[in-house]
Formats: sequence, C-alpha cells, structure tokens
Amino acid sequence: QVQNISQSMEVLDLRTFRDLQYVRNTEAMMKGLDSRLRVASESHKSLNSRSFQDLQEKMKELLPLLPVLEQYKSDSRLIVHLKDEVRNLSGILLAIQEEMGAYDYEELQQRVLLLEARLHACLQKLGKAIPKKNPGIPGIRLGIAKKNPAGIGRNLAEMQRKSPQNSAQNVWYMDGYYKGRRVLEFRSLSDFISGQNFLQHLLPHPWAGTGHVVFNGSLYYNKFQSNLVIRYHFRSRSVLVQRSLHGAGFNNTFPYSWGGFSDMDFMVDENGLWVVYTTNQNAGNIVLSRLDPHSLEVLRTWDTAYPKRSAGESFMICGILYVTNSHLAGAKIYFAYHTNTSSYEYTDIPFHNQYSHISMLDYNPRERVLYTWNNGHQVIYNVTLFHVINTAGEL
Repeated sequence: QVQNISQSMEVLDLRTFRDLQYVRNTEAMMKGLDSRLRVASESHKSLNSRSFQDLQEKMKELLPLLPVLEQYKSDSRLIVHLKDEVRNLSGILLAIQEEMGAYDYEELQQRVLLLEARLHACLQKLGKAIPKKNPGIPGIRLGIAKKNPAGIGRNLAEMQRKSPQNSAQNVWYMDGYYKGRRVLEFRSLSDFISGQNFLQHLLPHPWAGTGHVVFNGSLYYNKFQSNLVIRYHFRSRSVLVQRSLHGAGFNNTFPYSWGGFSDMDFMVDENGLWVVYTTNQNAGNIVLSRLDPHSLEVLRTWDTAYPKRSAGESFMICGILYVTNSHLAGAKIYFAYHTNTSSYEYTDIPFHNQYSHISMLDYNPRERVLYTWNNGHQVIYNVTLFHVINTAGEL
C-alpha cells in the first residue's frame, strides 16, 4: 500500500510539473488573444475577415489546453483519494505499533531463526530446495547481462538485427537518424563488422529517428517530417503500404530524452508488431499501439501515463513495455507497463551504460537479446526471462 501511494504521488508530480510548464507556455498566447478580443469589442469595424480568421487560429492553438485542465480535475480527485489512503495507512501503522509493543523483538527474532533452521532440516530430508519468494508483482521479470562482441565499435549510427522471422544471420544498417534513405543488408554479424558482403536498398522516402524494425522481410519506419508509417518490402524493393498514425507527434515534437527525431519507435516481441509514440491529446505521455503487420491498422492502444520526454529508450518483451529513465550513464529500467492487465509498476533494474549515450535499444525475441547503439558502439545484452511464482503459504 505504501508503494502504491508513493508511485501515485511520483506520477502525479511528473504530470503536474509537465502540465505547469505547458500552462506557462500558453499564458502568452492567452494574453495576446485577450488583447485582440478587447480591440475587436471596442471597434467592430476593425474586425475584418482576415483578423477574424487569425482569432480562430489562435483559439485552435489553445485547444490542447482543455485536456490538460481536465487532467487537473482528475488529479484533484486523486489527491483527495491519496489523503484518505494516507489516513487509513496511519491507522494501520498505529495498530501494528501497538501490537508489536506487546512482544519482545529479540525474542521474536530468535523464534524466526529457530523456525528457519527447522525448515532447512525438513527440506533437506525431503531432498527439496528452499523456494525464494520475489516481493514484486507476479509475472515475467528479466535479468540483463552485457555482451560486447569483439570488433564492434566503429562510429556507425544504426544497426538493425531484430527480425524474429528472418534469417538469424542478417544485419541491417541505416546511417544517421534522419533524412537517410540507404539501407545496407549484411549476410552475417561478422560481415557487418568487416563491412563486406552486403546488399544496398534505396528507400523511396527518407526516415526519421532510430526506431525502425525489420519484421517478416519488411522494414517498418517513420517517414521524415510526417506521422506516416511505412512498410517497405526488401524482396520486391517497394512500399507495400503506408498509413498515417492518427495524432502522433513527429519532427522532434515528442522524442525520447536524447532527441534525434525519435518520435516513433517500432518494436517486435513474441506477440507481434508494436509502436511507441505520443500525441497532443494525452499531453506527451507514452502511447503504445499494437499494429497489424500487413495493413498497419492499429489493433489496440494503451496510454501508459509515463511522459515520453522523461524516457531514455524503451523496448517490448512478452507484451510488457520496459522504459529506461535516461539515455546517459546511470540509467535504469525504471518503468514497466503490462498490456495484458493495462497496469504499470516501477522497477529498479540496473542497466550498464558503458559508453554513456544510448540512441537505440531494441529486443530480439528470437535470440532473446537487446541490441543497443551506444555512442558509436554496438552493444548486445543477453536477456534472461523467468516467471515469479507466488509461494506464500507453500513449501
């Protein structure tokens, strides 16, 4: 209960800071609009069709302020709820304190140690290992260990090796994070390291960001200076389909904390194709959508309530979106959103960021590794997945 209250207050603090900045930015526009309306009310003759159209445009610029104000109403209700929770928690803690005061702590500790010793002895006789209980939320967890292949470390800009259905040997390389059109397809990781044995593909439209993904022989990417999603088929060397992602920010409107036109981030996990983005309507929070890989139709969408500009990078594993709190040294996997339950949790998973600037992070479900582009170095992280089993009350 304490953790839930703490997490709610942290999310509330992030939202309040973000919304306050937005309100401050719109204050100047509101003052300008107020002065124009006063002039128009004092002199109706000065209100021609052009000035009226200008007023309409200014009003449209202020429309995104409405959902922010609605969020304030929601947050005020949340504050009242948090007050009640804190009051209830205080009563619970007081009851626990009174109950604990009736016992001697050292005596209780000795009893616990004695019971643990007897449990060890019983389980050894039965030939069983002692189960370890994970205090976190039951579900999938991950462990990460770095593996930096020898020879990788040239100053390149993008490596794609994350297609679960294509050959395990292929590596796709895209130079730069905007305006590029050339894609190099290497036959193997060793060919990529040596820069030999590759095919060249020239895209009909330039890309934006580093969040592209290769899936079932197609490249999925964001067209530069647009909210268009492109599906380019390598074998036919053609665009099979393109579709506008409704309301999605682009052109560095809502990037990750490092910028780089990272407004859209495409991902593939065990469940299919996903895209991370955000919109004006949800005030810059991360939006996660699952896409049909053939038509690019949005199958379902989740609003995670986590501000995208506060995220360093993110990736999908088994329907769970993991988000880092920074792209710089000291970054951690800080936030996880579960699509199966539409719920979130805060995590504290160390993420070794040796070269101090991550500009791409993606999971390959076939190989169960994370591929990163880290300040000109290509670093691979091994991922270990395991299920947390609730063993409360069981041996």
